[in-house]
Amino acid sequence: MFVLTIDQKDSRNSSDRVPELLELLGSQDLALPFERTVGDEVQAVASSPAAVIDAALLTLRQGGWSVGIGVGNVGLPLPASTREAGGEAFIAARAAVDRAKKTGDRPPIAVAADPNAGPEAAEAAAHAEAVLILIAGLVRDRSEAEWRILEHVDPHKWGSQSAAARMLGISSQAVSNAVQRAKWQEEWAARPAAEVLLDRADQAACSPPR
Repeated sequence: MFVLTIDQKDSRNSSDRVPELLELLGSQDLALPFERTVGDEVQAVASSPAAVIDAALLTLRQGGWSVGIGVGNVGLPLPASTREAGGEAFIAARAAVDRAKKTGDRPPIAVAADPNAGPEAAEAAAHAEAVLILIAGLVRDRSEAEWRILEHVDPHKWGSQSAAARMLGISSQAVSNAVQRAKWQEEWAARPAAEVLLDRADQAACSPPR
């Protein structure tokens, strides 16, 4: 299982953005949905690496958030509320988000496995973090003009660039240029690698000791 802990940056000097983030992430496919836990922090539980990546990158696109991903066991059966859940993945997510807050110019995302799970889980979590940092850098650096185009380009569908051009009333070349500048295809080519590494960390963290 995976726990996402997301914390608002500089919340003492800015308005409370938790309600808008909860609305934004409300449609994500999660085992337990995002809820405000304490102050300006939200948490959720996910069983799918793809869902973790979707939620993390969607959050980082907004700016002003630190994202921690914890990998490990979550107490079962799952309760009705994220606030009532517990387990090693929550502890790992807390360590991850604390580290994500201190990344400086790097995208504020970190991944941590249950520290008692052993070196294999820690290594896979570190590798997943490295890939996610690269992807998050692409997401963070895109302009709003690029996003207005990319939102209409399905990276998995042939001809989607032409369809986006027709929908937006712009040239196919303009769409192609935006896709290339934003490294849209590169992001979607790298996502499966991050999924594999998160899954590997999860398998290692949740396996019984040998």
